[in-house]
Amino acid sequence: MRKGDATKAAILDRALAEASRVGLGALSLGELARQLGLSKSGLFAHFTGKEDLQQQVLQTARARFIEHVIGPALREPRGEPRVRALFERWLDWHRHRQFPGGCVFLSLITELGERLGPLRDELIQNQRDWLDTLATAARIAAAEGHFHANLDTTVFAYDFYAICLSVHHLERLLPEDEVLERSRDAFSRLLTRSRA
Repeated sequence: MRKGDATKAAILDRALAEASRVGLGALSLGELARQLGLSKSGLFAHFTGKEDLQQQVLQTARARFIEHVIGPALREPRGEPRVRALFERWLDWHRHRQFPGGCVFLSLITELGERLGPLRDELIQNQRDWLDTLATAARIAAAEGHFHANLDTTVFAYDFYAICLSVHHLERLLPEDEVLERSRDAFSRLLTRSRA
């Protein structure tokens, strides 16, 4: 990797971590430059402005999510094992030390939910793609005979997602072990209701 590419990757890593904690709007190019030991002009050389940085942070988050959650889960056997892997990989993603604010997508929903524009549009598409991935995994599990044939896979995806939301919010208030235990129990009950 060339030095310029490595510097840009480091900037995006730091910006992604900060965005999980403070949101995209609060990202400061000056503060990022200070944290990384760069000049402001050195940081600006990689982005056309703050909006470009924000867009690239979202794109980086998507790429990392696919790499960390979806890719490894898709290597698991089709059906329920893959659905389980999606859940466990998401938990690992959410708790990853790189993201002090938890899942960056869930952190940004409050910030971007009412703000029209390309960042919100991209966040919506990311969420739709995640729900589609979950519904497809459930549909495959039904085709494999693991889940019942008339399972509403859209509802399954929403229920799965609701468990993720509860982890994201409750982990800020309650002991982590309790939240993980309850979320795994809720997910186990979702699987039980879904099985053939």
